[in-house]
Amino acid sequence: MEKEDLPLVAAWFNNPEFLGEHEGLFQFSKSEFETLFATENSHESAEFFIEKKDGTKIGIIVHFYVMHVDPSITLLEFGYFMLPSERGRGYCTEAAHIMVDYLFLSKQIMRIQATTSAGNLASQKVLEKVGFRNEGTMRKSAYIRGEWRDDYLYSILREEWKEPRILTKLNTQQ
Repeated sequence: MEKEDLPLVAAWFNNPEFLGEHEGLFQFSKSEFETLFATENSHESAEFFIEKKDGTKIGIIVHFYVMHVDPSITLLEFGYFMLPSERGRGYCTEAAHIMVDYLFLSKQIMRIQATTSAGNLASQKVLEKVGFRNEGTMRKSAYIRGEWRDDYLYSILREEWKEPRILTKLNTQQ
C-alpha cells in the first residue's frame, strides 16, 4: 500500500459495512489517515492490498509488532479486512497463507498471532485453515458498538508452519 492509496483506504475504513459488525466504528479525516499511515510504517508494520488476479483491490491485510515493555519480547500480529461483496470466496484465506509464508521466510520470529472477535466465525475459519490454533479467550477485551466483547487469541508457531504452503503450490503448478 502506498500513500496515494490512502483515499481509497480511508473511504473503506470510514464505511461501517467494510469493517463489519465485529469491529468498532471509526471516522478518520484524510490528514489523520496520513499521520496514522506514516506512524504505522515507522514501527515495522506493513499494509498490503488483497487483490483479484485482474488487480481489483478487494481488501487489506496488515502485519505489525505488538509493543511490550520488555524489548526482548517481539510479538508479531496480523489482521485483515475484506469488502463485504468479496467475503466467503477464499481470497482472505489465500492472502493469510501468503502473509504467514512471507513472515516466516523473511523474519526471525517464533510465532505469529491474530485476534478475532469471539462472534466472528468467518475470521476464525480463515485462521484455522491457515494452521492457527485458538489459545484462549480474552474476556471483555474490546468495547465495540456499545458493549464489551470477548476476543479469541490465535497463533501459529514456526515449527507448526514447517514450509511455505502457497509458494510451494505455485512452484509445483509451473
